[in-house]
Amino acid sequence: MRKTISPDLKDISGTKLIHIDFSKHDLQLGGSALAQVLNELGEEVPRIADASHFIKAFETVQGLIRKNLVVAGHDVSAGGLITTLLEMCFPNKEMGMRVDLTALGNDWVKVLFNENPSLVLQVQHEALLELTTHNIPFHILGEPVRGTWLEIDYRGKAHTFDIPVLRQTWFRTSFLMDQLQRPGHADKRRANIFQQQLTYRYQARFDGRLSTYGINAPRRTPSGIRAAIIREKGVNGDREMAYALYLAGFDVKDVHMTDLVSGRENLEEVNMIVFVGGFSNSDVLGSAKGWAGAFLYNEKARKALDNFYAREDTLSLGVCNGCQLMMELGLVYRDLKMEDHPKMHHNGSGKFESAFISIEIPENNSVMLHSYAGSRLGVWLAHGEGKFVVDSGTRIQVAASYGYKEYPGNPNDSQDGIAAVCSHDGRHLAIMPHIERSLFPWNWPHYTRNKQLDEVGPWVEAFVNARDWVKARIKG
Repeated sequence: MRKTISPDLKDISGTKLIHIDFSKHDLQLGGSALAQVLNELGEEVPRIADASHFIKAFETVQGLIRKNLVVAGHDVSAGGLITTLLEMCFPNKEMGMRVDLTALGNDWVKVLFNENPSLVLQVQHEALLELTTHNIPFHILGEPVRGTWLEIDYRGKAHTFDIPVLRQTWFRTSFLMDQLQRPGHADKRRANIFQQQLTYRYQARFDGRLSTYGINAPRRTPSGIRAAIIREKGVNGDREMAYALYLAGFDVKDVHMTDLVSGRENLEEVNMIVFVGGFSNSDVLGSAKGWAGAFLYNEKARKALDNFYAREDTLSLGVCNGCQLMMELGLVYRDLKMEDHPKMHHNGSGKFESAFISIEIPENNSVMLHSYAGSRLGVWLAHGEGKFVVDSGTRIQVAASYGYKEYPGNPNDSQDGIAAVCSHDGRHLAIMPHIERSLFPWNWPHYTRNKQLDEVGPWVEAFVNARDWVKARIKG
C-alpha cells in the first residue's frame, strides 16, 4: 500500500520520462479506442509476443518502485499513448512535458493511438542504470516541464497540445452524463472542479510518527480507557472506527442496538460512545430516522443514553449516519428544543455524494479537534443527507467547514459550508466526513507528505485527544 505510484507528474529536477514496452509486438490498432471512434474494428489486436520478457520487465519495474526510483507512472491502455501522456499532465495544473516519439515507430497514428501493453514512467536517473543492468529495453521520451502544454516531437516536427483545453475535452463526457442526473449541479461541477485544488495545512503536532502520540501498536493488553461502538442494522463504518479507537489506546466494546433495547448494555462502564457511519435500516425511513426511533421508542435504550449524557466524564462522536442520528436526537445541544436544534437535509444535488475533499478546522474547543485549529486536511465523505441547516439566532459551535463554499468542494450545499458541529463544552462532536476512513496515508488519494515514511495520517490525533481527555478524568 505504501508503494503505489500515481500518474500525476512531479516537479522533480533531473527526472526523465521513459517508455517500456511489455508486448514485444508490432503496434496494432485493432479493438482500440481510436478504431471504435472511427466505427471500425481493425484486423489485429495487440498481444504479448514474448511472455518471458513481460514477466522480466514487470518484475524489474516492481523493483524500481521498491527502490523509490519511480515518481509517477501510467499504463498505456484505452486511448493509447497520447491519452496516457495527457492524463499524466491533467492532475497537476503547473506541469507539462516535452517528449520525442520518433523512436517508437514509423506510423504516426499507430504511435499515438496504439494500446500495446506498455508503461510511461517518470523516473530518477538511477532507474535507467537498473533497466540497462537487467537488459530491459526502454526509450527515453523526454522530461516533465513547468508549463501548461504537451510538446511532442516526431521526426523533427513539433506538435504542441494545450493541456487546459484538452482537460476540459477529457472532462466533457463526465459532464454530459452528470447533466442527465443533476443539471444545475453539473454546471457547478464543471465550473469549479479544476479550480478547487486539494491543498493542506497539517496541524503543528503531526509528524507522521505513532510514537509522537504514545502509540505502541499492536497493543495486546487492556488500557482501562473504555469506548463503545454503537451500531444499528445496516451501518458499515464500525470496523474502521473500532480500529481507530483501539490504535489511539481505547479498549473498544461492540454495542448493537439490540443490546441497549434488551438492557444487556447500559453504557455505565464506558466513557466514550461513537455512533458510526453507514446506512442504518438501509435508510428506508430516511437517513438515521429509523435508528433514532430505536432510542426514542425503547425505554431501556433511551434511559441508557440519557444517563450517559448526564455524566460529566463522557464524550460522544457521530460520523456520517451517526452525525445524522445526533441531529435527529438533539444530542449535541441538549438544552435546545428539537425544533431549534441543527438539522440534516438532503444534499443540494439531490444525489448521493462520495468524494475526497478538504475541510478546514477553525478555532474551537472540541475535545477531539481543538488541536487542529488553523489546519486544512483531506478526508473522505459518502452520504445522501449531509446538508447542515441551522435556524438564524441558534447559537452553535462550528468544528469544521468544507474547504470551498461552492459545490463540489461543498458537496452537499451545507449552510455556511458546515462540515461538523460540537457542543459548547466541546465534549460531543457530530461530523459528516469519515475521519476514521482517512486514518492512514494510503487512505488518501492525494497525500503531500511522504506516504512511505509516515506511519499514520493526521486524523489519528483526534482519537488520541479523546483518549487523553478520558484518561485524565479516570485518574482524577
